[in-house]
Amino acid sequence: MSGLRMLQVWMATAVLGAGLTAVPAMAAGKTQTFTGKVSDAMCGAKHAPGVDPATCVRECVQKGAKYALVSGDKVYTLDTSNQAALGELDKLAWKQAKVTGTAEGDTITVKSVMAAK
Repeated sequence: MSGLRMLQVWMATAVLGAGLTAVPAMAAGKTQTFTGKVSDAMCGAKHAPGVDPATCVRECVQKGAKYALVSGDKVYTLDTSNQAALGELDKLAWKQAKVTGTAEGDTITVKSVMAAK
């Protein structure tokens, strides 16, 4: 095979490989809106018996747990350091919310939070 042809094959392989590597990254980085109940990552959908769930959420977060979103059978951990989003999550403890962000596995990187209507 000539040197030019080998270079063309190598370049085509490199471009194709780079494209295939970027596809999952683009899919994972897509902004979506999720709806569910605001909870905490420690308790998820089930809180301690006899304790008001909203109070439990707030206490667990004060102890270091992250907020979570219970959507159907799935519990997403909410990742944010934005004070406005954290304040809204606190207000919406154990209430329905719409969370906009990017999901990767069971974690949503939060862009915005609002009460679900």
